Amino acid sequence: MASYSDVQKAVRVEKFRIWFAWLCGGWVAVGIMVTTKDVEIWGTVAQIVFIGLGIAATVAAVRMTNALNRRAERERRAVLGDDYPG
Repeated sequence: MASYSDVQKAVRVEKFRIWFAWLCGGWVAVGIMVTTKDVEIWGTVAQIVFIGLGIAATVAAVRMTNALNRRAERERRAVLGDDYPG
């Protein structure tokens, strides 16, 4: 069984990876939107698509972070002996 410290470190690293990927994806999307803004209708279509993808990516990142928080809390309870029913 992993120690609580190991779990904390793993959760911290995974959260960093999640939000770093979110940030990088956001920068790519912004770059594409800026590049295509003067291309008639396709610029507008690209903006709408990337706004939708950005919202979906944000929801996914928040859900993944919350799942990691729940796992860390379960591990903390197991390690500290607070794992009682109720």
